[in-house]
Amino acid sequence: MVSLTEALPNIHDRRRLRWRARRGMLENDILLTRFLDRYEETLSDAEVTAFVQLLELADGDLMDLLMARKAPMGELATEQVRDLLVKISAS
Repeated sequence: MVSLTEALPNIHDRRRLRWRARRGMLENDILLTRFLDRYEETLSDAEVTAFVQLLELADGDLMDLLMARKAPMGELATEQVRDLLVKISAS
C-alpha cells in the first residue's frame, strides 16, 4: 500500500494515470477507462491521490471496492477515496 505522502500527485503522475489504470481484469479496465474518459482532465489533486492509491490494489480487491462489495479500510478509509469510488462507479 502506498502512503499518502508517496501518492501525492504531480504532473508525472497525471500523465501516467491512463497507463497505470490498465488492469488484468477486463471489468476493472472498462470502469477505470470510462472514468478517465469522462474526468481525466478535471481531476483535483485529491482525486488523483485517491486514484493512485486505488491503483495500488490487486484487481480482485479493486473490483470489490468498485462494486461496493467491500468498504475501503485502513489507509483507504478516507472521504476522498469513498467519493472517488462513487464517481468511478457512476461513470
